[in-house]
Amino acid sequence: MTQIVTTDIAIIGAGPVGLFAAFQCGMLDMSCAVIDALPELGGQCSALYPEKPIFDIAGLPEVKAGVLIDNLVAQAKPFDPEYILGGQVISLHQDDDTIFHLVTDKGREIRAKAVMIAAGPGAFGPNRPPLDNIEEFEHTSLHYMVRNPCCFDDQTIIIAGGGDSALDWVNDLADRAKKTYLLHRRDKFRAAPASVSKMEDLVRSGKVEKLIPYQLKGLTGQSGQLSAVKIADLDGNERDIDCDHLLCFYGLNQNLGPIRDWNLKIQGYHIEIDPTTACTNREGIYAIGDIATYKNKLKLIATGFAEAAQAAHHAYGIVNPGQALHFEYSTTKGLPSEEQKKERA
Repeated sequence: MTQIVTTDIAIIGAGPVGLFAAFQCGMLDMSCAVIDALPELGGQCSALYPEKPIFDIAGLPEVKAGVLIDNLVAQAKPFDPEYILGGQVISLHQDDDTIFHLVTDKGREIRAKAVMIAAGPGAFGPNRPPLDNIEEFEHTSLHYMVRNPCCFDDQTIIIAGGGDSALDWVNDLADRAKKTYLLHRRDKFRAAPASVSKMEDLVRSGKVEKLIPYQLKGLTGQSGQLSAVKIADLDGNERDIDCDHLLCFYGLNQNLGPIRDWNLKIQGYHIEIDPTTACTNREGIYAIGDIATYKNKLKLIATGFAEAAQAAHHAYGIVNPGQALHFEYSTTKGLPSEEQKKERA
């Protein structure tokens, strides 16, 4: 049986911009449901670089991406947004130019008066190495993201990749793990120079061993638990490396997917919007954050935050037709009391 959620605003994407949109909707007394294909909140900030510092968030001289997500979740919490995770929106249609119906690939249906697409670069998933029995070990001892660094304490780990995510996790987990290997096909890295320098220091100290130039060849283990990884150099010479966990960071497979079928004005992998309202060419549908485009658009989280506020204020008129919105600063309006929250429920 299809599970149905009824709300004022459906937000597609639970990255930083989608989460801030949930707060903005709450401040305007609009309910919202936040939908994401990933199983956890935070989008790329959580999936790829939760430990990476961000320096251009207003009022925060430095904040780790994962901490920023935690703060945004806490900021929206007083308004009780509903989070629908682990399912991609695969269809969107509208009844009589009023209610939007969104359906996920997990069978959830969301009915909303307006839709905000905050899907970053679209739905994305990890590029998986072409290994025969890879599904057997995924989510148990083979990982594409790090949800809990503590699970690698005193473990032997192999981190595969040569970009920022791979080196960030090498540098962060080396002190936790019993042994850390860095696997890459060449001794050049697509990462920040400071990260490369720190990794090389760890190699010299003996905390990290480089497996270069090697590529993944096969996996050995039982019941989802790895015991060894087979690797091969460019000449086909093979080695077996004993390990407990394999972390693969080979980038993302990005795709707008079903969004392309929603009759929106698409430019490449982006949706064209009016920058003053975040409106798309379809009334009631907004695009905010990295997926939105217009002339001189800056792809910054800060820009997405502003677009979220603009979209929420414009959507108020759709959610509450004929009702004037009297703008108030948050310092004047404040957050809802527990009694007010009960009244809304």
